[in-house]
Amino acid sequence: MAGPLPQSRNMGYRLVTGKHEASNIQMRAHLKRTLLHDMRRRWHRFRGVDIAAGVLLFPGVKLLRYPRNISLGVDSVVKSGAHVCPCREGVKISIGARTTIGFHTLLYASSAITIGNDCMIAPFVYIVDSDHGTELGIPMNRQSNDTRAISIGSDVWIGAHAVILKGVTIGDGAVVAAGSVIREDVVSNTIVGGVPAKVIGERK
Repeated sequence: MAGPLPQSRNMGYRLVTGKHEASNIQMRAHLKRTLLHDMRRRWHRFRGVDIAAGVLLFPGVKLLRYPRNISLGVDSVVKSGAHVCPCREGVKISIGARTTIGFHTLLYASSAITIGNDCMIAPFVYIVDSDHGTELGIPMNRQSNDTRAISIGSDVWIGAHAVILKGVTIGDGAVVAAGSVIREDVVSNTIVGGVPAKVIGERK
């Protein structure tokens, strides 16, 4: 078996050896930090975003409405087309260290969205902590929003086009299959999939 890999400056921790030694670092190994990346980070910090060291924001990232309510952890990556939007004053969105938010993923919070460390959020994921009322007799666009916070633990992998609905807690180490709709809590280290999502396996 190969010896340990060297400490990664971008990852911030020693990489695992053996069959997993390169599988989770492919994207980060090829990131190129340019002056434009640094300028984007400085601009959003000037706007009030809580940006830790090593954060990488791709072109076209939208940090919307209340930037002072957004927190980006050490070495987190937000890719092009992603929206991060606290929809009301005082509402927080927190993204943990070394977490990646994929292309065109949408995070809209009316209560709160919290994402832990070392998560992989694939492209086109929809994470929104509210929906509209549907009572008959009143146009739905005039009805109050039902809002409940979303909490996503650490070491979570969410596949492309998944939808995470209001009030959901996803435990540490969980895997959400592509295209799934999550409307109930997900237990740590389980694998879920489907519409609506159900447990289809466990990490081993």
